[in-house]
Amino acid sequence: TCEQISQGEFVRFTGDFEIATAQKEHLLTAGDLPDLAQHSKQHFKRLFGRSLQLRQVSAAGCNACEADLNVLATPFFDLGRFGINFVASPRHSDGIVVTGPVSRNMKTALLQTYEAVPDPKVVIAVGSCTLTGGPFTGSPEITEGLDKILPVDLFIPGCPPHPLTNLHALLRFFK
Repeated sequence: TCEQISQGEFVRFTGDFEIATAQKEHLLTAGDLPDLAQHSKQHFKRLFGRSLQLRQVSAAGCNACEADLNVLATPFFDLGRFGINFVASPRHSDGIVVTGPVSRNMKTALLQTYEAVPDPKVVIAVGSCTLTGGPFTGSPEITEGLDKILPVDLFIPGCPPHPLTNLHALLRFFK
């Protein structure tokens, strides 16, 4: 594994699922992460109140991140009880959740979806592919990081991020 190859120096696997951050540079840490809830309180909670409607966009990924987002709607996690729901139309949403490395073929559709979301809006990048290109880094067919084409408000790392990581990030950031 990556952890074994780096002898735990660069990559370390833990049971910690509280790893989301509002700024990409905070994904490389040497200690504690900034308080995500405090950042959210200053910027987003007053805008969206008690409800958050999100449109999920799969931008050419393997669907693992989508699967772990979809499981949040099951009775076990029940994301809707927190006032957070996935909706079918960007026009009915408060923001988008993007997964995948954003291929050239998906870039236009993604930008159109973003434009269809009414202001104010949020953008959430889920998974390693969306953050950096993941295993597709270096390919001319993909965008190496969603933040290169859209302003990202929340980064949720992982390949794929565990459902608890997604749930924790959404609740800390928006609730």
